[in-house]
Amino acid sequence: MTISMTSSMSKKALWLAPLSAAMLMLAGCNNSSAPAENAEADTATEAPLNIKIATESSYKPFSYTDADGKLIGYEIELVDALCAQMKAECEVISQDWDGLIPGLNAQKFDAAIAGMSITPERKEVVDFSDPYFHSGIILIGKKGDDLSVESLTGLPIASQRSTVASQYLQDEHADADIKLYDTQDNAYLDLTSGRVRGMMSDKVTGIDWLKTDAGKGYEVKGEEISTNDDAMGIAFRKGDPLVAKFNAALAELKDNGTYDQITGSYFGTSSTAAAQKAVATTDSVEEVMVAEEEAPAN
Repeated sequence: MTISMTSSMSKKALWLAPLSAAMLMLAGCNNSSAPAENAEADTATEAPLNIKIATESSYKPFSYTDADGKLIGYEIELVDALCAQMKAECEVISQDWDGLIPGLNAQKFDAAIAGMSITPERKEVVDFSDPYFHSGIILIGKKGDDLSVESLTGLPIASQRSTVASQYLQDEHADADIKLYDTQDNAYLDLTSGRVRGMMSDKVTGIDWLKTDAGKGYEVKGEEISTNDDAMGIAFRKGDPLVAKFNAALAELKDNGTYDQITGSYFGTSSTAAAQKAVATTDSVEEVMVAEEEAPAN
């Protein structure tokens, strides 16, 4: 009986063996194809086909319009390079400064880049990319005027609304007669018309304006004012996976030299993070103006 049972079991085992092997092979095939299918799915959702990015169009040299109304500037070229690196189709649109964060959170667009400083207050409502630029604050006034940062009490001083420069004025010089404007251009108009005594601006845009015909009669008063909020980033909605994608693309541009090429063409220096930070916080505003004058025309 024992022999008979063993023989029967052996036959059963022999019959099951090919079937088991076949099932294992099928299972192996199914398992091996799963990662490929998942990878294809991940690739398909890796980045949206179209990314809409908003900017302010009167913030030279970061983003502004040419004579034909086309958006140009440092940030526009940087966005083009970032989108090319991500193989994404990007549309850049113009938006009023005050509407950038509200419009972003209302899902009117996917990101905002407009010389926006990374501040604790903004980080409460949006996420930021890694910094792509640093810039301090300067006070601009008429040549020959004894205007200084230390003596702003009661004086009409202009600044663009909701900027680090305007926040600095409100925090540190609340006794000045602070005039806030929707755009930098409107603030400069009141400066040149004499309606305000000085203009508080981020350094890069201020220096750029001083090189124009309108700015020739004006100068920087004193030294650059450094703050903890001088780093600029691209804004996204809270929790948006686009942040990681843009950060990866920015890192690639810094590694392959594209970032230095674009930044250097506008600001006259090789601008890796360390070099750009040094230029943005130099004690000599004149050095930056000379460097920018030597930069290739855009």
